[in-house]
Amino acid sequence: MSLSISPDVVEGAERESGAPTAQLPVGRACPRADDTARFSRLSRAMFIGGIALTATLFAAGAWQRRWIADDGLIVLRTVRNLMAGNGPVFNAGERVEANTSTAWTFIVYFFSWLTQARLEYVVLGIALTLSVLAVVFAMLGAARLWGGTGSALLVPAGVLVYIALPPARDYATSGLESCLVIFWLAVLWWGMVRWSQAEKVRPVAFFALVFFAGLAPLVRPEMTLVGALALLMLFCAPVPTTRLRPWLFRALVVAVAGLVPIAYQIWRMGYYGLPYPNTAVAKDAGGAKWHQGFIYLWDLVGPYWLWLPLAVLLVAGVVSARQRRAAAPADRPLLAVADEASKTGWRGRIHRFSVWLRSPAAVVALMLGSGFVLTVYEIRVGGDFMHGRMLLPQVFCLILPVAVLPIRLPRQAREGGAFADRASGLRGMDWAFVVVLAAFVGTAGWALFAADTTAITAGTKIRANGIVDERIYYVLNTGHDHPIRAEDYMDYPRIRAMVRDIANSPDGALLLNSPSFMNWYLVPAPVPEGGREHVVFFLNLGMTSMNVPLDVRVIDQMGLAYPLASHTDRLTDGRIGHDKNLYPDWAVVDTGMVDKHPWMPWFLDEKWSTQARTALSCPDTQALLASSRAPLTFDRWRHNLMQAFDFAKYRIDRVPKYEIQRCGLVDPTQPPPAPPK
Repeated sequence: MSLSISPDVVEGAERESGAPTAQLPVGRACPRADDTARFSRLSRAMFIGGIALTATLFAAGAWQRRWIADDGLIVLRTVRNLMAGNGPVFNAGERVEANTSTAWTFIVYFFSWLTQARLEYVVLGIALTLSVLAVVFAMLGAARLWGGTGSALLVPAGVLVYIALPPARDYATSGLESCLVIFWLAVLWWGMVRWSQAEKVRPVAFFALVFFAGLAPLVRPEMTLVGALALLMLFCAPVPTTRLRPWLFRALVVAVAGLVPIAYQIWRMGYYGLPYPNTAVAKDAGGAKWHQGFIYLWDLVGPYWLWLPLAVLLVAGVVSARQRRAAAPADRPLLAVADEASKTGWRGRIHRFSVWLRSPAAVVALMLGSGFVLTVYEIRVGGDFMHGRMLLPQVFCLILPVAVLPIRLPRQAREGGAFADRASGLRGMDWAFVVVLAAFVGTAGWALFAADTTAITAGTKIRANGIVDERIYYVLNTGHDHPIRAEDYMDYPRIRAMVRDIANSPDGALLLNSPSFMNWYLVPAPVPEGGREHVVFFLNLGMTSMNVPLDVRVIDQMGLAYPLASHTDRLTDGRIGHDKNLYPDWAVVDTGMVDKHPWMPWFLDEKWSTQARTALSCPDTQALLASSRAPLTFDRWRHNLMQAFDFAKYRIDRVPKYEIQRCGLVDPTQPPPAPPK
């Protein structure tokens, strides 16, 4: 897909759409050719300048706030293992999918392999590039929707809302998949608008769009909703003229869309033993925390008054759509009207609906509906702990149809412009002009306010609702304005001490964090039986794993990279995104470290360790752990494939005593029952 702005975009997408050109009112003089050419040049220059200005502002704002989050460094640990030949895993020898976006992991891996540059700089460059391109494609798609530069002056509007939000600029370079998600949405939007307006659908372009939409689950699991709806539109719309029979054409649509995601899904279930990433298990993505979700929504909407520009742009979009509909027949594919009229009853309604599916209005409904449903889903699961991050794709979906707004000058109506409204005349054109212009000015003014607004002032203090400004949190905790490299996080509490304590324990140990930022609790490995393995048990997986060699195993109590923790039950009142917390006693036993005093830290109980060892012997738990730890033979792969959904639902109790009871085992710390008399 070319990034250049083709002449059919800037000179009027209405020629491609096949929509009839509006005729001049009777008795009205034709505009002079030089006036038309002058307006065309002005409109084209304004649109290209608007794209350049918006992209520059977004790039500059993102660069000013550049950083890589701790969760972004998690992705790089997997990339390191890929480059080392250990596979797409977080810890060598344990098949765990610790990254939510499969596509993001492999994109970073590809460019890291291609450039052989430092991973942090590779991911920084990719993230910034995709973020800026997302804004460009959003504007190109909206320009086509409104008829191109030949119809009106196209000015940035909805894109100003997105780039003005501080979280949008924060996560443009964070190393997370946010950049890829909005890029995928923007290109899908652009492609769907082109398809809905094309007089003749080219098979190559059509199936490229189908393939791209099918990548949705690999971009991010919840994007499957958007991709599935887009594919349903492409599947149900009238089949373009080809040599293939309709049923064969639609079968080919299914095959092209499902080729990569279905193949990867089968491979994932056999390799990891789960039907979705382990992060979805760790965060119980199917659970419900409605109250927390509404708190998360207002945490973004409230401080910036985000509802205000969205409402203003909605009104402006409706006015612009009505104006365009009144001036010319609605954009639609050129289909045989006689054939449509011949159909009556329910078959006629189905036919007319399928025809409507290939229209710009349907594409707009797709994006607005997807944004709404994704918002409801995010509210249901409770949102996230990162301010605004998980609602950015929803905001992006909602602004796509009004990424740019068409301003049709009253002078056009006076001179008989192509989109003059015959019925309402100059007065109607003036009214629409005022509304759209006011919306543009108001949105720009709001953007200046929002861009300089600080929504969270808690700094390094986590608020009662569990939501933090993630970038500021790490900037203040590391002392670096732009924490990008792994060593920048060495100044985060405990990390420098972790590296020192690993070096000082050559015989291997399990590191547990202590209240002191300068020391760790070390649980020694049994010598010589246990070898020299080092294991770090800590919540912040990214900064720890990127500052140690790949032979140091890094696991967490929440379970992002640790199956034993991810399969525990969710804490009812836990902090959102951190509401699983495995006791360290399990880690001591599971890693095979010494579980007796005085080698074990004082706060750990030998009784709990004994119970944890018994609980770990539960056959179902052993089967779960074998799915990711046992050697990957064909029999193991086949067994994982068949049991993946059962493994995903399996849960253990984080209290060893209760887990023993759940599994029906005998508690070795309890006296045996008295024999019956």
